[in-house]
Amino acid sequence: MQLYVGAKELSWSQKAAAEAEAVASISCSGHGRAYLDGLIMDNKPVCECHECYGGRDCSVFLNGCAANAGSGDPLFLEPFWIKNAANSAVLISGWHRMSYYFNDGSYISQQLENHIVKIHSIAKNAITKGKYIVFGVGSTQLLSAAVFALSTNLSSRANVVAKAPFYSPYKEQTDFFETARFHFVDNLKNVSDYGPEVIEFVTSPNNPDGNFRKPVFEGSSVKYIYDYAYYWPHYTAIPAPANEDVMIFAHSKFSGHAGSRFGWALVKDKQIYDRMLTYIDIAELGTSRDTQLRALQLFKAMQQGDGKEIFHFAYKTMRDRWEQVSQIISRSTRFTIQEIPPQFCTFFQKVRGPSPAFAWVKCERKEDSNCAEVFSRAKITGRRGSIFGSDERYVRLSLTKGQDDFDLLIHRLTDLVSEKN
Repeated sequence: MQLYVGAKELSWSQKAAAEAEAVASISCSGHGRAYLDGLIMDNKPVCECHECYGGRDCSVFLNGCAANAGSGDPLFLEPFWIKNAANSAVLISGWHRMSYYFNDGSYISQQLENHIVKIHSIAKNAITKGKYIVFGVGSTQLLSAAVFALSTNLSSRANVVAKAPFYSPYKEQTDFFETARFHFVDNLKNVSDYGPEVIEFVTSPNNPDGNFRKPVFEGSSVKYIYDYAYYWPHYTAIPAPANEDVMIFAHSKFSGHAGSRFGWALVKDKQIYDRMLTYIDIAELGTSRDTQLRALQLFKAMQQGDGKEIFHFAYKTMRDRWEQVSQIISRSTRFTIQEIPPQFCTFFQKVRGPSPAFAWVKCERKEDSNCAEVFSRAKITGRRGSIFGSDERYVRLSLTKGQDDFDLLIHRLTDLVSEKN
């Protein structure tokens, strides 16, 4: 096979393109995937099966397997990328961006930055004008960088807080990197005991319950980090574009590419921006240039046409999944699920229903004091409430995984709700 660009025959890229096509064409019965960097047998890539499937071609269902609803892997977006395979593919030369720096001396691709600004304009979820953009190794690193930046030159040690239930890395990272400059305070009632300086994580929509959040604390000594990982039309109505001083976004929850480890922050204050850049510089010397190239190609693919296709696909998928799960739970008096009211969305220009990434389930029976254990006995793996600073009567179930995982979750959940008292 001969490949051409215009009248010129492709040379060094042909072999790599042929290898990628060959691996992508390997049949894994729809229950797995082969990868260029995956396992090799007889000098050929082999199928890596989805959970609960096995066999050489992933065609064997493993009876008794538990539905994994613990991970937040956004694999529900995989069908979108298979459909857009040609537009989203990227081939990297062996000499691509070997330097630490871009030509302007920075660690940030200006082209990628421009596409981020454009996608926010399409989604109508954030105001980028007057903001600086910081890249990080996922939003997780940027959350830590923001704490570092906001805790610099304070009059006293900063109290880092988040209202429960909250995303567990807020506490885990703050505890791990705790210094004389900041520490995490579990009980919001005790914050005043530690001094006036407060850094509050505000997650909207919230992980795990999908509800909009506002700050708990107010005052001149309070600084906010707005985590907008799920503030996309996939997961929530967009009542208005966000316009806060420090806003964090995750490529993983937006495009589904969690393994690329890429995120960005929109920062209003130049001094905070510079401090966050210093943190990233010391920790990583910037974000991988290969990751930035792949992210750029994915942004270009998403912005084909009117740039709205991924939002319509993602919203429909998550809405349908939410409706299935909530309908099953509604048939039970043993369990309840969070309520998320319909709301006007500026992206869709209409009132729309919920489509959260997670079901936040409560066990109502007195004897079901550990909800995660109740679900575990029913062969459903979720995340226990205490991980989110909440009660053990709650369990978080992920709705974002691949179709095989979700189908098994529905099967196991139906069986659990159907059990007689």
